[in-house]
Amino acid sequence: MIITLIGMPGAGKSSAGQKLASMLGYEFIDTDKLVIDGSGTGLQDIVNDLGDMALIRAEEQSILDLKLKDNCIIATGGSVVYSEKAMRSLKARSVVVYLDVPFGTIVMRLSNLTTRGVVGLKEKGLHGLYEERTVLYRAFADHIIEVGRKDKVADVAKRIMDEILPGSGTGVDVNVR
Repeated sequence: MIITLIGMPGAGKSSAGQKLASMLGYEFIDTDKLVIDGSGTGLQDIVNDLGDMALIRAEEQSILDLKLKDNCIIATGGSVVYSEKAMRSLKARSVVVYLDVPFGTIVMRLSNLTTRGVVGLKEKGLHGLYEERTVLYRAFADHIIEVGRKDKVADVAKRIMDEILPGSGTGVDVNVR
């Protein structure tokens, strides 16, 4: 099984994805890291130097180039939903899970907003992006996991697993501490 996590910057995709991969014994793939490694520069540098579309295209290409094998967790960049081609590819090859985090929690988590490489931030602001992207995340999601401000990473990972693999008999010890 391949599980893809989508959601806003600060939603916890990478943290929950790493924990979930660890719990299941799966490989973890972070598409932001793939973009950074492929470009040799940071996400914010791509936005500053080449514009938002360059980051969207780089993320799309990193996803289309993925040589996926079974048993992996993919954490995407928050702007992945702006590429229908990337999302179609992910939906065809994986189960897509939207980590739905309240706007106030996103604001609290994003201390590095202006250096993070957020597509559309200058034009729409964070609230505008949240409103716009929430519709897209919901449209592409196979499953939606609501994440509260006080939820621990391990709890979110376990909820994803319970949602996608209920009673699957995976034999995975999922004791959450």
